[in-house]
Amino acid sequence: MDISTRLQLNNGTKIPVLGLGTWKIDDGDAEKVVLDALGIGYRHIDTAKIYGNEKGIGKAIKKSGVPRKELFITTKLWNDDHDDIIGACEESLKKLQLDYVDLYLMHSPTPVRNESWKTMQQLVKNGKAKTVGVSNFTIRHLNELLSKSKFVPAVNQVEFSTYLYQKELLEFCKSKGIQIEAYSPLTRGRKLNDSKLIMIADKYNKSPAQVLIRWVIQHAMVVIPKSKSRERLEENMDVFDFNISQEDMKKLDGFNENLRVTWDPEGIE
Repeated sequence: MDISTRLQLNNGTKIPVLGLGTWKIDDGDAEKVVLDALGIGYRHIDTAKIYGNEKGIGKAIKKSGVPRKELFITTKLWNDDHDDIIGACEESLKKLQLDYVDLYLMHSPTPVRNESWKTMQQLVKNGKAKTVGVSNFTIRHLNELLSKSKFVPAVNQVEFSTYLYQKELLEFCKSKGIQIEAYSPLTRGRKLNDSKLIMIADKYNKSPAQVLIRWVIQHAMVVIPKSKSRERLEENMDVFDFNISQEDMKKLDGFNENLRVTWDPEGIE
């Protein structure tokens, strides 16, 4: 396993196990950050319309010279665009300077999610997206969606970390063939100084951040840590030369505090 390792989604599309998250990286910085990431080996870039950085990422992709077939690019449908899903996707493609995205996600479980999901399937049929999925969906939201459609999301991108170990959601998604993709795996730095975590990191001669990323990977999830720093980008991808023991994985599982550093989608009806 290395930075090029990919997991197969339920429609046969393969997604790199490690990618770059770009939330809160503005358009002005995105070009340089993504160029740095692509230059050191990243091939999976995650963005969204609401991030406001698709243009910068598009410039980086074009400048990088990396063949399109090697890249895996994700963007997302924002909540205000459900009345014109096809148009929203096409606008994102224009900014990204791409003919298609590899993954197009419904950004959150808005009240019109079931009707919108039918339309999102058209993006695959018309070649605008290789596959589609959802983001921030709970088990309740997924159950409702699956009761209305036989078309199963390929991915559910959610906040997931050692300190927010959503075990039931992970097991549910595995049972349905939905790949969990973890964002904010580093808890926005809030837990990097946890003495319990540092003790395990020292054992493997790795940083706390590397242990948090590796924990996600060993739970067979995709992970998209974010960083602007080239040094941190390199650190975040240097997680394929060690294995956390079963005993230490159980210890890390036990770190769960239901800690959310973003938001809780549970209340969305």
